[in-house]
Amino acid sequence: MAANDAVKNPWFKNQPLPSPSQDCSLQNVMDEELARVLQRGEDNPIQFQHGTINLVDQVNPTCESDHILAQMLQNQYDFEYDQSLELEERKMNGNNGKVTISYDNYRCMHPLDKEYYCDAGLIVDTTATDETYNDNEDKTDTKLPKKNTITTKHDYDICCRKNTKSMESKFPPNFRCGDLNDASTEVKIPNHVYNSLKQHSFREDRQSHRLHEKKEHSTHEQALDEKTRLLIYKLVNNGTLENVGGCFSTGKEACVFYATGGQLEKIDLPAECAIKVYKTTLNEFKNRDEYIKDDYRFKDRFSKQNPRKIVRLWAEKETHNLHRLQAASIHCPQPLLLRKHVLVMSFIGLNQKPAPKLKDAKLSYSDITAAYNQCLQAMKTMYHKAKLIHADLSEYNILWHESKIWIIDVSQAVDRSHPKWAEFLLRDCRNISRFFEQRLTNDVKTPMEIFNFVTELNISANSEEEFLQMVYIQTSNAEDIDIFKLQEMRQNVDHEETQS
Repeated sequence: MAANDAVKNPWFKNQPLPSPSQDCSLQNVMDEELARVLQRGEDNPIQFQHGTINLVDQVNPTCESDHILAQMLQNQYDFEYDQSLELEERKMNGNNGKVTISYDNYRCMHPLDKEYYCDAGLIVDTTATDETYNDNEDKTDTKLPKKNTITTKHDYDICCRKNTKSMESKFPPNFRCGDLNDASTEVKIPNHVYNSLKQHSFREDRQSHRLHEKKEHSTHEQALDEKTRLLIYKLVNNGTLENVGGCFSTGKEACVFYATGGQLEKIDLPAECAIKVYKTTLNEFKNRDEYIKDDYRFKDRFSKQNPRKIVRLWAEKETHNLHRLQAASIHCPQPLLLRKHVLVMSFIGLNQKPAPKLKDAKLSYSDITAAYNQCLQAMKTMYHKAKLIHADLSEYNILWHESKIWIIDVSQAVDRSHPKWAEFLLRDCRNISRFFEQRLTNDVKTPMEIFNFVTELNISANSEEEFLQMVYIQTSNAEDIDIFKLQEMRQNVDHEETQS
């Protein structure tokens, strides 16, 4: 074959072969270290075969030079790969473990071949330069256990390493266990510690699920549960509401959201509406039952066992009370629609800005005087015409809009026949008197004077307890005389509510 003939080989394209008389030098294609290895092989010729390729061909070493180089590189790669497997074995098996694992099935080189190559200097052993397993470490710690030893799964070190490895896989995802797989620190967790942590983690996980489920089935802190969202979505889908905005008011019993009205049975609703969603949790307002069970309108339907039924009765009760106030010409939100514990009302305000509460409104002296007189007149009208006691009237439940007061939050309002009506009314009078005394220095009635003004009674006493006793005595005698007239008035009021 001519010296300038070109052949195709895996290393270079169109590389000319050297002439037969010229020896092939590998200095141009390999590093100096491998060149020194081949030089030592020429000084001490060794013949061996690996597979079907001769590493040293004494007859014509230039013919198989590319294959020899490729084979030597492959041997070096296999040797380094086996070294990495050996390091992984040492890391997994620990120092003095009885039960060990082996990666022999994944090795690329036979142990005899590896020893032969290392002795011949054809591959470089980098184990001595490894940072993790070096010669400075105690050699007894890195020795593998001897063969034919009795090993059990109850070995302390094996169990500790197994527990540490299981912390990340068998514990709940939100359990914070830290970095247990850090190579610099070997963490060993005994069985009793592992079992205690496992029980604690699952107990905490179950507790979090219970809290999450309770939160999903309740309306709390401006949040809507799934059933409530479904009710509001239906109102939007059927055109009753155009859209629903954010929450602009929240209290101990409900959250109020802004909404745009649509059509209800071909009747246009107000452009601005308010959605009052009652909280299904009774944590913040646990004494609701005393306002319902003694009310003749709902005492037959009261059930203390089911909180959601109480909330529905609470929403229905406010709807009836608002109808009574509307019939008595008292300024209050107009009830538009009731769906379980969701009440749609008219919005008191303008351009998505709710009317301020009497507590937050910035009023002049004349406006405060007008608000005081309107409060007294509204309480009197509510008592005589609507036959209701607000039972929670204060500056927080009165709005100031268009130079008028608006009564809101009448869900706890009770009928005049309630056994505690006088206590509730006197409490309202106390709240009104206390608020306006701080803003009006003169002409502010005392709570008992406001009570007499509202009920048109003339009772005087030295203390509130004595005053309430005299009120109950006087009103009970009047009820005994006019009991039939009182029942007739209740029927008329209920009939007006059903018509409205």
